[in-house]
Amino acid sequence: MRVEKQFLIDIFRCIGCDTCSVACKMENGLPVGENRLRILNPQQRTVFDKPVGSYPELKMEWWPVMCQHCEDAPCIDDCPTWAIHQREDGLVEIDPELCIGCQNCGAACPYDAISFDSALGTADKCNLCDHRGPEQPEPPCVMTCPTRAIILVDADKADAAVQEWRPGRDVHRLNEDAGTRPTTRYLFRD
Repeated sequence: MRVEKQFLIDIFRCIGCDTCSVACKMENGLPVGENRLRILNPQQRTVFDKPVGSYPELKMEWWPVMCQHCEDAPCIDDCPTWAIHQREDGLVEIDPELCIGCQNCGAACPYDAISFDSALGTADKCNLCDHRGPEQPEPPCVMTCPTRAIILVDADKADAAVQEWRPGRDVHRLNEDAGTRPTTRYLFRD
């Protein structure tokens, strides 16, 4: 199923400030230890830091990673209660009323994008802040990014948006060999 909206993330512009993850936590009232942008290390960082190059030309990159809203999402198939489903617009969402907290979905996700809310006993993940409605179409992670490294675009206009936003840049998807057809695109350095 084709997703109508998708993230474009410019790795060159991201400075690893965590503003996106703080905005997400505030918007969604997430408890301590839970993030909708994945947690990767013991310091609870939610932005993936990656050294690039070799000495003396070593640089740092930061990769915000949230639910990729995969076209073939394995979390859907691994949910025994069908609490995770894909809507007609392609958004992969969790119905907390059906979730039994088994955490199968988190184990199935190759992006580590599903967290578990121990207070509620349910899985949780990015939903593009769909609860904001059409009056506020941009999620807070997009609105608050100080370098405009994250944007949300219509999927059918994504290729044109890449060329307009960052012409000539290489575009990649994370872990494409997993066969999930992730929709988030990452623009790499020139």
